[in-house]
Amino acid sequence: MKPGLLPFDDALAALLAQAAPIEEVETVDTAAAAGRVLAADIRSTLDVPPRDNTQMDGYAVRRADLLQAAADRPVRLPVAQRIPAGHVGRPLAPGEAARIFTGGLVPEGADAIVMQEMATADGDTVSFSQCPAPGEWIRRAGEDIRNGSVILAAGARLTPQATGLAASVGLASLPVRRPVRVACFFTGDELAMPGEPLRPGAIYNSNRYVLGALVRSMGCELVDLGNVPDTLAATREALRRAAQGNDLIVTSGGVSVGEEDHVKPAVEAEGELRMWQIAIKPGKPLAHGRVRRGGMSAAALAASALSGIPMAVPAALPGEAQFVGLPGNPVSAFVTFLLFVRPFLLRLSGVQDVAPQALPMVADFDWPKPDRRREFLRARITDSGRLELFRNQGSAVLTSTVWADGLVDNPPGQAIRRGDTVRFLPFAALLG
Repeated sequence: MKPGLLPFDDALAALLAQAAPIEEVETVDTAAAAGRVLAADIRSTLDVPPRDNTQMDGYAVRRADLLQAAADRPVRLPVAQRIPAGHVGRPLAPGEAARIFTGGLVPEGADAIVMQEMATADGDTVSFSQCPAPGEWIRRAGEDIRNGSVILAAGARLTPQATGLAASVGLASLPVRRPVRVACFFTGDELAMPGEPLRPGAIYNSNRYVLGALVRSMGCELVDLGNVPDTLAATREALRRAAQGNDLIVTSGGVSVGEEDHVKPAVEAEGELRMWQIAIKPGKPLAHGRVRRGGMSAAALAASALSGIPMAVPAALPGEAQFVGLPGNPVSAFVTFLLFVRPFLLRLSGVQDVAPQALPMVADFDWPKPDRRREFLRARITDSGRLELFRNQGSAVLTSTVWADGLVDNPPGQAIRRGDTVRFLPFAALLG
């Protein structure tokens, strides 16, 4: 490993240590809360189910009436009432049964349900050839949720099923942290936008689409500042615009040490930069720092008005905006966003457990010449349930990220032989 390269775990820990959760809280409709992060514990104000009910279509009975039931001597009872879901029956008297349907409230006096397949109906009577177990097919009040219990913990990122759980206890709204505001811009005179003619030496800006979609998929508010010319002055002006009202600035390109890499000196001039050379592949160049928030210069205001680039709103927040500069190569930008920016955004949102779930899987490939850095290899799951690698692991090969199902997390210097167990990070655990 090249001297001075920071190990992946150390770099991630240092980055997350700078992620203070957003303090502002909003109240949103439960129906619109999926993807948001809870700002407080959510307690139930009722039992679920609120009363004993039946899990099956069948008959509510008193077990004492069926103790003598047998295949050669069934017990016949009159069906005294009918109880659909959403209706309340009268108390069940000794020596009678109640027809009841899934979700129906168990009438007072009944202590078991006989499913309809185990009973024989004949007009207004029903026969039973065996006695049910105590409480059979009855869902007890509070069996799922107890009144006063915490059903969703603060810091939980709400899934669709979590919003359903909140709705099941009657909660029409939920307290959540406001979305993280993320400003993005992209450096490089070679960048062109899809739909424009591709001049000699130019490339289309795929990172703008990938990173913007990733930010939005995490429930963040995106301010897209577009392409920025490769000059120190333009980069500084873009940083000033990006810092206004945003929590995090994410850039792509210009974070290395070449003569045309202006992000590093621009951030140093507008705030503070920690330049990380991380021992990973792809994605070694990565920058983290802070940019001071202040008034926009007259030049920045004029440039924003002329270019049509949207300014961040609200106009200002106190202090500093966090900054993460990603590499310009598309695979490097994609991978480093997933490995660093994603957990950083989650932590800013108030989520504590930000580590993706890794799976042990069997390699169906050989990797005989590992790098001295920690590698993240694009791989997909075969029909046999093993992993195969994309043929070209270059950092500019964006097709590999579409073809793959995730990343093999390979330790520094570790060769892989077919049949070895490797650590696999599925994209399903890294996206959104």
